[in-house]
Formats: sequence, C-alpha cells, structure tokens
Amino acid sequence: MRRRLALAWLLVAGAAVAQADPATLDHRLQARALAPGVWVVEGANADFAPANGCNIVNTGFIATGAGVLVVDTGPSRRYGEQLRALIARTTPEPVVQVLQLNLHPDHFLGNQAFADVPRGATAATRAGIAREAAAYENNLYRLCGDWMKGTETRPPDSDVGPGRWRLGQRQFELVELAGHSASDLVLIDRTAGVAFVGGLVFAQRIPTTPHADIGRWLASLDRLAALLPPTVVPSHGPVHEGMAGVDATRRYLRWLDRQFGAWAAAGWEMNEVLRAPVPDEFRAWAAFDTEYTRNVVHLYPGYERRTLAPAAAAAAAAAR
Repeated sequence: MRRRLALAWLLVAGAAVAQADPATLDHRLQARALAPGVWVVEGANADFAPANGCNIVNTGFIATGAGVLVVDTGPSRRYGEQLRALIARTTPEPVVQVLQLNLHPDHFLGNQAFADVPRGATAATRAGIAREAAAYENNLYRLCGDWMKGTETRPPDSDVGPGRWRLGQRQFELVELAGHSASDLVLIDRTAGVAFVGGLVFAQRIPTTPHADIGRWLASLDRLAALLPPTVVPSHGPVHEGMAGVDATRRYLRWLDRQFGAWAAAGWEMNEVLRAPVPDEFRAWAAFDTEYTRNVVHLYPGYERRTLAPAAAAAAAAAR
C-alpha cells in the first residue's frame, strides 16, 4: 500500500510540469506551492534537448518575510529571466538571495537575471564552477541552440557553509554532503517541512555522474535519510514524500557499484558492459538511453584501474 501511494504521488507531481514552447522560446514556467511561502518550479524529467529548452532542473523560491530566497537559477539566461518574472508574479517580496546547490550548469547559468543580489555557494562549488563554466556554456549551446542565446556565466559571489541560517522569518538548515559532486548542498526548511536536496537524489531518472564518487554518494544518502522532512525536492525528477527518492537512488548506485566491480574483475571491456543486462526498473527511468551510457563512460574506467592496480604494483615490485 505504501509503495502504491508513493508511486501515485510521483505521477501526480510529474503532471504539474509545464511544457516548453520552442517556437517562442517560452519555458512556460509554473510555480507550485509546497507549503505556505515555498514554491517549486519543475523541469522536464528528461535529458537536455531543444524540445525542453535544456530545462531539466527543479528550481525553487521561498518568501522569508524579508525577501525571496531563490534555490538555483536554471540552465540559461532566458530561463533565469523567466524565473524572475514568475517570482514577481507570485509574491510581492523582492528577491534578496540566490543559493546554488552544486556546480552543474542547470543550477547557475540563469544567474545573469539575478546579478543584483548575492549568489551563494560552497567554496568547493564556486571553485568547480570557475573550472567548468566555459565547457558547460559550449556544451549547452551545442545541445539546445537558441534557448541558450546571451547566456554567459555569472558565478556565485559569496561562500556559504553548513549550519543554521536565518533569513527574515525563516530558519534553514544547510547541510554540505558530497558524492554526486565534490560539494552537494542541501537546504532544509523544518517549518515548511520541505528539503531541497539537489543532485543527491534522482526520482525516476538515471543519475548524472561526471563528478561522481559512488562511495561518498552512498554515505551521503545514509546521512541524508536521517535528516529528511516530509517533502523532498530533488533537482531532477518529481517532488515526492519521504524516502522514495533516496531509496531508489541508493538502490541504483549500489547496483552500479556491485556490477561495475564484478565486470571489471571479470576483465570485461566497456563495450561488453554497455551490452550487459540492466534491471527493468532502471531501464524504465527517464534519460536511460543517454545517461546510463555516460555512467559507464564516466565511472567504469575507475573500476578497471582499481582491479588492475594490485597486479601493476606487484609487477613494479618484481622489476625492482
């Protein structure tokens, strides 16, 4: 019964996502209230594509009584401008703060529309954005074309760190974890019962892994599970209640870790891994065709290196 309710919740949540209009380059963003003063703006549960305008991220905003906190700004200048207009239509409070949850492009490439307010991220995320931003801009232009016109990186300009954080009448918990990237920030509003968990949790979608460390990620999910309020907002996939997203993400990562390790130990080449069976549950998730291939490319060479390391060390020792 609990599983049926959780799945129904995911399906209902997914139905609220607006459909982008490529003809007018309008994302048709919608704000959905999760609690008084807390809204989510849901992106497509898909891979980057012109049809969705590269909008595959869930952003959010919170009215604090002293201004609006924006949680991530989307994949482009156009998205950021449309998000800011949506905020102005939804609440009379001005935007006073932006928070970026990790270094990936759909979290910060909308920052140009928020150049007049502080934009906070962890020190590790700021360093990662400085290192990766130019490549992100090029890749998203290649993937989504005109949707990206005029987009240039406006990086976060201030450090934030873990701990309690008060803004207006709201007190938040900021938790810094890692594994999806080197720094994965989680924002928890206990009063509202809502957590923005960034890229640590993927709901009904294959996780992205260009900066992933599976061991750290699994450890972070264990810690996150003890912190979650009722409503969970992942960066990718439907908003949901409770542990459904954490459990699914953990299940996938454990399978990936176990199978990649076994296949590397058996001496499989990458092409054999790509042809190997994958559980039906995961094959049914969004972006499987593209993201699973990237998972293999990003991660499998590391398993091969770890498997070969003892033999290489023994050969080096014998040669001395």
